[in-house]
Amino acid sequence: MPKLSLAQADIIADETLKWAGEIKAKPLTVVVLDDGGHYKVVKRQDGCGLLRTEIARAKAWGVLGMGQAGRELARRAQSMPVFFSGLAAISGGKLVPLPGGVLIYAPDGELVGSVGVSGDLSEIDEECAVHGVKAAGLVPETGEEA
Repeated sequence: MPKLSLAQADIIADETLKWAGEIKAKPLTVVVLDDGGHYKVVKRQDGCGLLRTEIARAKAWGVLGMGQAGRELARRAQSMPVFFSGLAAISGGKLVPLPGGVLIYAPDGELVGSVGVSGDLSEIDEECAVHGVKAAGLVPETGEEA
C-alpha cells in the first residue's frame, strides 16, 4: 500500500512553485495532504494574500472529502448549488469546489493524497499543481472531462 512520503510532498510543493515562477504566476500557496487529509507540506510564496493557505487547504481537503477533483467539483457545484451550500456548511467551510484541487495517485492507481494551490486564476493554480505532482513521479487527477 503506497503512502505519500514527505520527500514526495516536498517535491510536489517545490516543483509547483518553481513552475509558477517559470510561467510568471502570481504568488502561490501550496498545501499537500496525505490520503487521510493530514498536512504533509505547506509552502507560501512571499506576497501571498492572507487567506491563500486556507483556500489551498480547502481545495485539497474538498477533493479528498468528495473523492472527485476540483474541475468535477466545480461542475457539480454549478448544477447543484443547494447541495454544495450544504457541504460548505457541514464541512465548516473547508471545501472549495474549484480547479486547483488535485487528487494524487500512485502509479499503481492508489489514492495517496491531494494538493491544493491558490493565488492566481484557478486554472493557473491547477496547471502548477499538475506540474508538481508529475515531477514527483505521481499521477494527478484534475477532473477534466476526457
